[in-house]
Amino acid sequence: MPSAEFDRYLVNPGPKAPATGLKAAVTTDSAIVTETMVKVLRNGGSAADAGIAGCLVQAAVEPFMTNHAGLVTFLYYEAKTGRIHQLDSLGAHPSGLPPFQPVPPGLGPYSMMPPSAVIPGFMPGLQAIHQRFGTRPWAELCEDAVRWAETGHPVSNFEYLVNIETGKFFNYFPEGRDFWINADGFAPRPGQVFKPRGLAETLRGVAEQGPGYMIDGPWGQAFVAKANEMGWKIRPEHMSEVPPRWVEPIRFRHHEYEIVSLGPPQAQGIYCAIAMGVLRHLGLRGMEPGSADHWWAMGHALRQAQRHWEYAQDDGVYGVPREELLDDGYHAHLAKMIRAARPKRDLSEHIRLAGHLGADPAVMFGGGLKPRMGRVENENRQPSGSCELTVVDQDGNWVQMMNTLQGSGIPGMVIGGVPMVGSHATFGHLQSPMDSTLVPGAKARCIIGNTMVLKDGRPVASLGSPGNVHCTVPQVLAWLLDFFDLDGDAAISAPRMLPMTESRTLTIEDRLRAGTVEDLHRLGQRVNVTAAYDYHMGSFSVVTRDEQSGLYTAYADPRRCAVADGLR
Repeated sequence: MPSAEFDRYLVNPGPKAPATGLKAAVTTDSAIVTETMVKVLRNGGSAADAGIAGCLVQAAVEPFMTNHAGLVTFLYYEAKTGRIHQLDSLGAHPSGLPPFQPVPPGLGPYSMMPPSAVIPGFMPGLQAIHQRFGTRPWAELCEDAVRWAETGHPVSNFEYLVNIETGKFFNYFPEGRDFWINADGFAPRPGQVFKPRGLAETLRGVAEQGPGYMIDGPWGQAFVAKANEMGWKIRPEHMSEVPPRWVEPIRFRHHEYEIVSLGPPQAQGIYCAIAMGVLRHLGLRGMEPGSADHWWAMGHALRQAQRHWEYAQDDGVYGVPREELLDDGYHAHLAKMIRAARPKRDLSEHIRLAGHLGADPAVMFGGGLKPRMGRVENENRQPSGSCELTVVDQDGNWVQMMNTLQGSGIPGMVIGGVPMVGSHATFGHLQSPMDSTLVPGAKARCIIGNTMVLKDGRPVASLGSPGNVHCTVPQVLAWLLDFFDLDGDAAISAPRMLPMTESRTLTIEDRLRAGTVEDLHRLGQRVNVTAAYDYHMGSFSVVTRDEQSGLYTAYADPRRCAVADGLR
């Protein structure tokens, strides 16, 4: 394909115009993926079909963010029944074996712990979605992924940045160097075309033989053989021993809305329910947006929500106190304690004298954020990868789904053109956002943000994001529902923050209003800032529905390479 034809696909971080007046809507983190999904809808496919095709293409054109050996989660509003379905298809740790960690500490995207190998969940998940909700032939949904793997894709400035940041990890094995590095010894530069070596052949097999090609077929067999060669003694039956699971999502009220998010073992629904409940009882809706009171309340709410990660478990293994976690009275009590502990005196002098002494060495999970003169230098950033897709078809079916490199195969290895990162799960840790229990059939905890907002029983918004998902989803929900009356553009453009830390530090994107830092100091809050639009704060895919016209608006986050489009 001539390079000039690639120009329209080279989208970099920056402001993006919403797509309005849509009868069907799509928004993703890639112009290529959005184009494919709109084409599926135009050709009569459903939202589920578009989501499947989008995931397959995404892993072909954004291997720095996701891959075909990763995981899939899926939240689906079925228009004809009004039901919402959740699919959990994370990778699994094989029974009877200890975690296999071939990449030494210090080389992974997290430097604190090496990633462990995991059985892929991506293809089993897409298979389950297609079997239950797909309407178009499987091979048809693979066509664009095969084509893009054959031709390659143009490299954006953002892709180049991420590849440079993570190069030490991906180049650890010879297979990784062969995949990621050009013949001249350099990573592909912006504007060049990157062709993922070997992937087209794998995807042709997937198109012809179905998802099983990467489960128990030729790719799956190659995966088992390579694992055993490296010392990970998995067996063919491990590839399918923990199948995708249909799960009951978390549902809770927020003023006039109902919010639906991922249920256990995913932690996001619990996190959102507690954060939004605390904010509601702190009276966020009556606060001035962007004020010190707003940031103070948000920091405390996010901190309380994070403390409840430990209850997000596989309910086939542990008891999960759903009713207790969703109890509005419990949220009111948490808010009451926060309000009662608010400082009585101006603490500006304390902040002036103490400065950043005692500041946390890490305020992003798994990464090291080093405070220097009030700014944050992120020396060991979390993996950038993950891709969120939002699609609504002409029949009113909504899909919010995630596909990601997190939890994919053998860390640092490439098999059949599929690069892998492994899982950064801990094993039996209470306060880990990603944790696995090593018993047969157990599903892992993770923090994935597929979320829908209903009013009078019908969706009015759908959203999700990669990046610091756990804390940014409640923030965007608050901007969207409490401050901006479903204006998705304002909600995703507004500043985001990390939860308050042990040193009472709030880390916020560098767009605070004049005087806000001083007001926060009076409340005893240390303040650090990230870049004004920090891509680790996410890239939200958001669609809203106008209740009067019934038409949709799709929004694209400015922090990464998102593109919104649809059918008019």
